Amino acid sequence: MHRFSLQTTRRSEMINITADIEAAARAVGVQNGSVLVWVPHTTAAVTINEGADPDVPEDMLRRLGTMVPWRDLDDLHGEGNSAAHLKSSLVGCSQVVAIQDGKVRLGTWQVVWFCEFDGPRQRKVEVTAL
Repeated sequence: MHRFSLQTTRRSEMINITADIEAAARAVGVQNGSVLVWVPHTTAAVTINEGADPDVPEDMLRRLGTMVPWRDLDDLHGEGNSAAHLKSSLVGCSQVVAIQDGKVRLGTWQVVWFCEFDGPRQRKVEVTAL
C-alpha cells in the first residue's frame, strides 16, 4: 500500500490525481494489473470522469451542490457538514483503476479525480495493489 497526501484549498473542489496514482502504482510494484484507490475520509470521494474540459468538474460540483445544498435546516449532524457526508456517499470513497505498462488505463478524456466536499483540509489517498 502506498499513501500520499494533498492539501485542498476550497470547500468543494476536484483535483486531478491521475499522475499520483501512476506514481503510487509504481511504488507498490504494479506494472500491469489494477490498484484500489481509497479515500479514508467521510467528506471526500474519488471518481473517474472527464479531465479535458475544466468546466466538467465545476459543473459536477455545481450540480451536486444543487442536489445536496450545503445547509438544510433539518440536518441533525452537529458539525453542520451533512451535505459533505452525503456527497461523499453518492460519489464513493474508492475506485478500482487498471494499470497497463505502468500507466493508468483510462478512456481518452478520463482522469482520476479526488473530490473535496468539506475543505480546505489536508487529505490522504491510499493506493493498494490488487
